[in-house]
Amino acid sequence: MFGRKKRKAVETDEAIDEKLETTQIVPDAPEAEETTKQEEPSEEKDASAYQINLDREDGPFDIEEVDLDADDVDRLDFGSLIVTPFKNMQMQIQLDQTSGAVQSLLVVQGNSAIEVALFAAPASTLMIDEVHEEMVRGTAAQGGEANVGNGPMGAELRRIVPMKGPNGEDGYHVSRTWLAQGPRWLLRGVLMGESAIGEKLDATGQLLLEFFCNLVVRRDNSPRVPGDVIPLKVPEDLRPEES
Repeated sequence: MFGRKKRKAVETDEAIDEKLETTQIVPDAPEAEETTKQEEPSEEKDASAYQINLDREDGPFDIEEVDLDADDVDRLDFGSLIVTPFKNMQMQIQLDQTSGAVQSLLVVQGNSAIEVALFAAPASTLMIDEVHEEMVRGTAAQGGEANVGNGPMGAELRRIVPMKGPNGEDGYHVSRTWLAQGPRWLLRGVLMGESAIGEKLDATGQLLLEFFCNLVVRRDNSPRVPGDVIPLKVPEDLRPEES
């Protein structure tokens, strides 16, 4: 898709021939899960325990790993995150109500969705396994179940959390979380809906995985505590609608 400096990019199935079909500003949308703030760990973690994919050969990518000027694809620049949209993609831009900063992006396709958020990470130590452990503990505290297993990107966290439906009926929220760590950043993708159910990804799940892998991170040089959200900004050429 885009020229490589060091790594191979994921090819899309369809050419990008139009802007986002729907873009909404959601003023008070919560994140799917909470990433816990933490100080830089003093010891290197054992990546083999969770089969973590460290090389990111197929993405997501750091800005230094790709050449975005090598093609004419119409991308969306959210400052710290560069998005390659797919045809008829629907997106909600989720804001922090107090600061107005963009905290995450929610991409919807059919009855499935993926929420993407960017966090600060240590420069030389791995934090993916610590985030997994914290999320497992948090899920148990909510009365749910969570486990880390092998997924399409290596380690993935699968969660089932009890919840109430719109009419008060008992139900469950099912999700699959993908984490990718790059130079001083951690990118989280939470797959929800029909595509999060079952062992293998369906066609929509594959499309949303491809979207996640094609993300490009442009982290600034600001010092941040590992686990802090790295805010995004709304591209100037988008015309958001209040929702």
